[in-house]
Amino acid sequence: MYEKKWGSNKLDKSTLAMRFKSFSEKECKGSSRLYEHLASKVADDEYLLSLCSYVREGQPVPNMLFGAVHYLLLKGESHELADYYPSLTDSPGEPRDAFPSFKNFCKIHQEEIIPLMKHKLVQTNEVRRTGYLYPAFCFIYEKIKKPLALIEIGTSAGLQLFWDQYSYSYGSDQIYGNRSSEVHIDTEVRGNNFPFLLSESPPVISRTGLDLHINDVTDPEDYLWLKALIWPEHVERRKLFECAANYVNTNSVSLIEGDGITMLPETARDIPVDAAIVVFHTHVANQLSYQAKANLLRSIKDISGEREIFHLYNNIQDTDLHLDYFINSKEYKNKAGETDGHGRWFTWELE
Repeated sequence: MYEKKWGSNKLDKSTLAMRFKSFSEKECKGSSRLYEHLASKVADDEYLLSLCSYVREGQPVPNMLFGAVHYLLLKGESHELADYYPSLTDSPGEPRDAFPSFKNFCKIHQEEIIPLMKHKLVQTNEVRRTGYLYPAFCFIYEKIKKPLALIEIGTSAGLQLFWDQYSYSYGSDQIYGNRSSEVHIDTEVRGNNFPFLLSESPPVISRTGLDLHINDVTDPEDYLWLKALIWPEHVERRKLFECAANYVNTNSVSLIEGDGITMLPETARDIPVDAAIVVFHTHVANQLSYQAKANLLRSIKDISGEREIFHLYNNIQDTDLHLDYFINSKEYKNKAGETDGHGRWFTWELE
């Protein structure tokens, strides 16, 4: 039994409470009324904060708790809480009334929730983020004029590795990328600058995804967990995920399980010299320690001594999207722009 025990997470209850308040006010507001309300209530609930102490250290706690509950509901656990989830009913109840049912569900199912929080990882494959990645890859190709060899750190199921197979629009009827794709990303460009965009996707010679745990979209449990991490109101995100999963099943990709930072040098050595190495990751760095981030940047610089290499990322220095690269051993550091966490909009600064 897990009841009345405190988990292994080193965060104290006051810190956990602050995490939920911040999640409610900064991440959920305007995006998920259900999670906004639930997170604000969890922040003041002794039992649920204790339950959250079982989340693996380094994992985003609110996402893990809500993901675990959503997973069990999607799996078919019968409870009145399902009546508040737009992912489970066409006529959901008022979010402000959901908390008593949420807490009751957690108490009834804590024996299933705790193992999920202890062993699962928050590995959201946010397909829509490719909307702001696409112009960055266009910029890289125009700069180097070589086919791109992709290495994604924290790849999860590898859905972002297929950005060149998707189509894109940016506030007009013009379609970019793979126009025949089943996956279409419509993203808003904010601000005064509009990015350079190739009408067709730049050539990709290889795709390699590195992750501590690879999610297999052909495995029902992995597939359901990834769907559970998508917030209940986000119908379009679920549809994009479902369509993008088909590309992993039908196209060539190398997904390797292990420490992506440690494996990066060897992975880069295997890439042909006539290709440009592009290391990219979105939001995974917010789960990395300061030392791990430093090791990653050092590894990129070491590789640059022998090869041209591009590094596209966020959440190392700040939340902005950055593109750093080395050509002929010369280093270039650029802020690409600001981005919405779910890829709904971005600004552009690269020239």
